Amino acid sequence: MMMETMNRALEKAKMLVGMEPDEESIAQETQSSSFFDDFDRNCTLSTKQRLYGFAICLSSGLACTIMSMLVFFNPIKFGITFTFGNFLAIGSTAFLIGPKRQIDMMLDPVRIYATSIYIASMIIALFSAFYVHNKLLTLLAIILEFGALIWYSLSYIPFARSAVSKVMVSCFDAEF
Repeated sequence: MMMETMNRALEKAKMLVGMEPDEESIAQETQSSSFFDDFDRNCTLSTKQRLYGFAICLSSGLACTIMSMLVFFNPIKFGITFTFGNFLAIGSTAFLIGPKRQIDMMLDPVRIYATSIYIASMIIALFSAFYVHNKLLTLLAIILEFGALIWYSLSYIPFARSAVSKVMVSCFDAEF
């Protein structure tokens, strides 16, 4: 078991530096791969292409988010542009670290709840904007989305969640 892991790591290291992996290890790896492994393996971009994809996706996401401020008083248009901006911003990091690792990191036990609330609030915001056309529901989904985005982002910074939690408890810990 340990030897297999070391061999796979060696083969991946060979692929990273541009060497051709052994035929045997590729055949063995393809037998035990999942959909995401196949998808990640087929997403082969050069470093320059990854950086271009990241820059384009991130700048488009930021542009959508900034443009959403122009239509802030129309919650439906705001919800659509803000949410598309968030989708693009999350997608931009997949260019840097790869789609499989992005999904693995998003589904990490530390951030699974924040990820699920974040994605669910994005879906609810788009659903309420496109189909329901309810401004209040769209605005509530955007508020939830923004809070989940902050909590999700804090999960990547060591001890940030606990520090924010302590500050919030101390701010709202008042006896009336």
